[in-house]
Amino acid sequence: MRNSQQNPPRLPLLPRLIFMSRWLQLPLYLGLILAQCVYVFHFWVELKDLIGAALGNQSALEHIFDAITVDGASRPSKLNESTIMLVVLGLIDVVMISNLLIMVIVGGYETFVSRLGLDQHPDQPEWLSHVNASVLKTKLAMAIIGISSIHLLKTFINAKAYDEKTLIAQTVIHIVFLLSALAIAYCDRIMTVTHQSHH
Repeated sequence: MRNSQQNPPRLPLLPRLIFMSRWLQLPLYLGLILAQCVYVFHFWVELKDLIGAALGNQSALEHIFDAITVDGASRPSKLNESTIMLVVLGLIDVVMISNLLIMVIVGGYETFVSRLGLDQHPDQPEWLSHVNASVLKTKLAMAIIGISSIHLLKTFINAKAYDEKTLIAQTVIHIVFLLSALAIAYCDRIMTVTHQSHH
């Protein structure tokens, strides 16, 4: 019995080839890790400019104003609460997208490629212990809603620069994201209840 657990039965050639094709996803996840590095670099550049602007560095201040000014809006002339809020919302946006990347990289690899063997690791994410395609889908939907909320808030802060149609369109898109997440969660709940009732 122990030997059968240690040495799983050898699959025929075609099923083995099909099963091994999951490793084709590995370069995709490695590419997402590189994208994560770009986001980390972008975060520190933005944070450096914010700290420099707060300390009175004129070049950093100009970079901040360039980053937060949207087409049709007046360019800020000083570092005030609204300006700082827009920069901080941009930083939060980067963090939330990074969280989304981590969920896709770690959860996707664990679900679709190979187990990471983190069962005894003290830093194992709580959600990873019961991750599957459904859980990952719900987590990603919630992360996208968070990112959409940040973008919507930034739009509302700069509401004067947008016409009414744009504001309504962004609000409707955000509501669609919310309804989609609710639908995904509801379908997963039905599937879970159905699965439990069969057992």
